[in-house]
Amino acid sequence: MPGFFQMLMKRKELIPIVGFMAFAATGSSSVAIYFLFHKNDVILNRTSNPEPWERVNPSKPQKFVTINQKWKPVESLEMVKSMTKDK
Repeated sequence: MPGFFQMLMKRKELIPIVGFMAFAATGSSSVAIYFLFHKNDVILNRTSNPEPWERVNPSKPQKFVTINQKWKPVESLEMVKSMTKDK
């Protein structure tokens, strides 16, 4: 690493590029970790829950930003879901 910092001191025009790249790498890593642990559409362990899509709440929007959108359950889907749960 000392060679890297010496190169930055010789070529000071590279400092903003390195800063932007570090910011982008940190941001993309943090967003990936956030989606991994907080979103329902990411599945880490399929053996414990073979049907994870049934845990998704249809009244809660799954998008990052939702503007003027109302969620309501689909009647036919709810009917099929109730018939398969009873068995």
